[in-house]
Order: sequence, then structure tokens, then C-alpha cells
Amino acid sequence: MQELILEFPQPAVALLKLNRPEAHNALGQPLRAALAARFAELACNDEVRVIVLTGNEKVFAAGADLRAMADAGPVDIMLLNNQRMWQAIAGCPKPVIAAVNGYALGGGCELAMHADIIVAGEGAMFGQPEIKVGIMPGAGGIQRLARTVGKFKAFRMLLTGEPIGARDAEAAGLVSEVVPDAEVLDRALALAGSIATMPPLAVAQIKEVLLGGQDASLDTALLLERKAFQLLFASADQKEGMHAFLDKRQPNFRGR
Repeated sequence: MQELILEFPQPAVALLKLNRPEAHNALGQPLRAALAARFAELACNDEVRVIVLTGNEKVFAAGADLRAMADAGPVDIMLLNNQRMWQAIAGCPKPVIAAVNGYALGGGCELAMHADIIVAGEGAMFGQPEIKVGIMPGAGGIQRLARTVGKFKAFRMLLTGEPIGARDAEAAGLVSEVVPDAEVLDRALALAGSIATMPPLAVAQIKEVLLGGQDASLDTALLLERKAFQLLFASADQKEGMHAFLDKRQPNFRGR
């Protein structure tokens, strides 16, 4: 059985489905490798403008595969080089939308936090429970969480290991929006379809500048923003977008 399913449900949108239902979509090494390979492939596919990542109606991803880790030593863990697999997702230049139903725990929560937009069902739960098995998050579950929800909420989640619900996650800034459970994937695909009609160069520059400027000084971040803004005036899409607006017609953005 394929652990990761790739579909193209609508033009310019790729849908990746985690498919280990018997293991609650635990992120074993084969699944991590498949995710890295697919993200690297889709990043270079000019036909794809947005990627949607999801699990199933009961679980997004319930963390790492503990059976493979219980007796591992530090060198075993180091040699896995998991950071390289995560980097393929973190470095994806295209917008990534996570559609989350059910549990997003441990590595599953870290995976969701690699997305640019998170659409969560009302019954979704987010957490970093690693402390309960004697370890801590190791793929961004501390640093990304703290940068997203702030020090005090992050400490509460990390030190208790207790998950939070979708509404609390939304209030904390961890979730973009919450919808009824049955509407999660449809809403994520609708967002993806809308973004896919936007000019790809502008989309890519917005993502690059937002992420690149987060840890920079305000002056440096504003410089990045200004230079990217100026650069887009060299694109055919800028001419198309502005003239289409003036002509009162729909633009045809081609990523040039």
C-alpha cells in the first residue's frame, strides 16, 4: 500500500495524502522519505502552483513511529539525517496548505507547522507530547511553535504534553481558520484553487520575503520586501495584471 498518495484534483493544485491508517499516519522513515521526494518533485513542476497536504478524516498524523525509535541510540538518530527530509518541505517555494482533521501530534504537528496555511476541522487537536515518552521535539516543534504561539503558550504545550483544540489553536495563531470537520479538505482545495489563479512569481516572492524576514531586523525585512516589490515590475504578469484591471477583464497569469 502506498504510504503517500499524490493526486491532482484541480488545475495547478497537487494533493498529498498521508496513507498509513493502521498506524495513525505515524511518520516512519519510508513516509518521511516519500514526503521529501514528492515535495522536491513538485517544487520543480511548473504545472503545480499550490500543494495541499492532508491525512484522513480521523487523523492528520500522530507523530513519529515509536516502535522504530524505542531502542535507538543517539548515533542511530543522527544518521537518519531527518533534517534533510524536513528541509525539502520547509524549503518548498510554493504555497503549502495543511488540511487537518483529528490529531496532529508530535511530528504530525511539526509537519503541519511546515505549511503556510493550516485549515483545521473543529475536532482537530494539536500537540507536542514528546515529553511524555522521555524526549523533546526535534524537528521544529519547539522553535516553530514558540515563534508561532509565543513563549508562554509554547511552554504550556511542551512541558505538559497536552494537546489543544482547533479553536484554541486558532486563537493562539497556530491555525489559519477552523471549519466543520466534513468541510476541511474542500475548504483547503478552494483556497488552493484561488491561490493557483494568482501570479506565480508574486506568490513565490511573498512566501520568500515573509519567511526570510521573520528573523531579520525590521529594517532588513523591509529592504527584502522593497527589493522584491521592485523586481516584480520586470515580470509580464505585472503588466498583465494591471492592464487587465484597467481593462475590466480577468487576468491570465503565466508566471513570467
